Amino acid sequence: MSRDLHIMPPEAPLAMPAQNFAQGFRDAQAPTSDRRPSAGFWRALAFSPAMAATLGLLWVMSDWFSAEGINLVEGILLTLISFNFFWISFTVCTVLLGMVSLSRQEQPKREGRPQPLRVALLTPVYNEVPWNVLGNARTMLEDLQQRGGQHHYAMFILSDTREPEIAAQEQASVEALRTTLAPGLELYYRRRPTNTDRKVGNIADWVSRWGADWDAMLVLDADSLMTGRAISRLTDALARDPGAGLIQSYPQLIGAQSVFARMQQFANGVYGIAFAEGLARWCGQEGNYWGHNAIIRTSAFASSAGLPKLKSLNGQDKLIMSHDFVEAGLLRRAGWAVRFLPRIRGSYEETPPTLIDHAMRDRRWCQGNLQHLKLLGSTGFRAVSRFHMFHGAVGYLMSPLWFALLVMWALIGQGKDASVLHYFSPDNPLFPQWPEMSETRHVLIILVMYAMLLAPKVLGVAALPLSGVRYSDFGGTRKFFTSFLSEVVLSVLYAPILMVQQMIAVFRTTLGIQKGWSPQARDGGSYGLRTLILCHALETVSGVALSVGILAGLVSVWLAPIAISLALAIPLSALSGVSAGAARRMVGMREDVSEPAITRSARLYRDELKRLIEGKGIVTPAE
Repeated sequence: MSRDLHIMPPEAPLAMPAQNFAQGFRDAQAPTSDRRPSAGFWRALAFSPAMAATLGLLWVMSDWFSAEGINLVEGILLTLISFNFFWISFTVCTVLLGMVSLSRQEQPKREGRPQPLRVALLTPVYNEVPWNVLGNARTMLEDLQQRGGQHHYAMFILSDTREPEIAAQEQASVEALRTTLAPGLELYYRRRPTNTDRKVGNIADWVSRWGADWDAMLVLDADSLMTGRAISRLTDALARDPGAGLIQSYPQLIGAQSVFARMQQFANGVYGIAFAEGLARWCGQEGNYWGHNAIIRTSAFASSAGLPKLKSLNGQDKLIMSHDFVEAGLLRRAGWAVRFLPRIRGSYEETPPTLIDHAMRDRRWCQGNLQHLKLLGSTGFRAVSRFHMFHGAVGYLMSPLWFALLVMWALIGQGKDASVLHYFSPDNPLFPQWPEMSETRHVLIILVMYAMLLAPKVLGVAALPLSGVRYSDFGGTRKFFTSFLSEVVLSVLYAPILMVQQMIAVFRTTLGIQKGWSPQARDGGSYGLRTLILCHALETVSGVALSVGILAGLVSVWLAPIAISLALAIPLSALSGVSAGAARRMVGMREDVSEPAITRSARLYRDELKRLIEGKGIVTPAE
């Protein structure tokens, strides 16, 4: 191709000023009153039991320590255990709220016909496989057309692709697809000459140049897929709620083939339903944004959510990388509601296929989430918005805390005589007097921790029938519980490895080693032995050391599952990428029995477009 393809409607500029974190802001367009019920009651039910359980554990453990007072080392141990336990308890409480909410037979309100909206479906892409993106785009447009309705939709492919070969395929795919689309379907394409500010800048460029013509924008990821019904329900919800600035759906995972991806998809589709329902309850009108599969009021976003640059320690401007949490907080700060509707089904995304691919994505997310800590003191943010940002950061900070707790637990050992650390007389002020941790107390605390970690999974399984999903939908009740047990075993094995990988990501981010924001490797693949060894060296060494301590009688045998997982990190990582028959036998999914029609259509259109482009031999730009 001799020049870049650019197929866009006439420009309709819309101002999008950068917000000031040092000053409060309220959007004049936002409603001045809110008649919707408060989520205070649900928040009390989520936070209070978690706090009470944590204080109870703290009281019990404090009683185990010496009567001479708690020294610094003992205080650190208590703090680590209490902090970790609170977040586990909070997750359990959220799932329990979800079960209560799902069990309430609430009758849907009879509402009038919503006002018609013009909705732009925005798909930002960066060096993606073009036929996959455009196959999904065609599927969504056709599904919307078949559904009908009063709203008007158009798809925008917003390219930031930098690789010339991919750009050539991308543009050829757009031209080919436009010739096959049914009359009335709108597909636009724009490729920026420079990818200023990455995805944030890509969306902001569209808003500031074309946003005025569109009432709402539904932001998608390159791997997003949504049914026409899901898109219509989101649009109706926004149209009926003039105070809503953003409404987030609950994306479910699809397309998993490997062991690791299928484990993730099973967990998302089984345990995630009750958790999402509980989250929606205590969030109320102060929900969060996950960056995709959400509908946003364009004018509210433009006036309220423009992102400024942050000043780094050396005085340079730095892009806010995990923009979604911050944008949700800015919308709420300006007076707009941010809602979460988890009962809208038909919203999908894909997941990394291997443990290493997942870890690489986590490193990018870690950068962005830790960056949010700098924004907690910003002016005007609601308390719940600050909690969302803090919670996102804590999700990564928990890993080094868990690892520190594991190290301390191992060093304390099973008793005074067997401890790796030598106990000295209280008369010697140079050494701490460690708590008298008998084997019984070790077992009790570790069992409580294990039980609390497992509780959200068990509760999620119990809540599944309340959501309308039957165990038999997974190929039979026996097949479901076999898959459940397989997922539990795999998650127990992979959790310690993920803990170490997240800890590495935190330290890389803190030390400034982790730089950049590379695109996600969606297809993934198998990795050689050298890569596996380099990636999992720390886990392997830690696991071997723990195992030796257990065999020598110095470390509690109840830490054996963690030790085994870490010691076997390399083969377990290799196992994570195994696909096809072996993966299907390990973890079965509902989609194996009854694949959604939307995913079948998307796969068909992807393959059709791929054959067409490859048949033309378009692999490099024309001279």
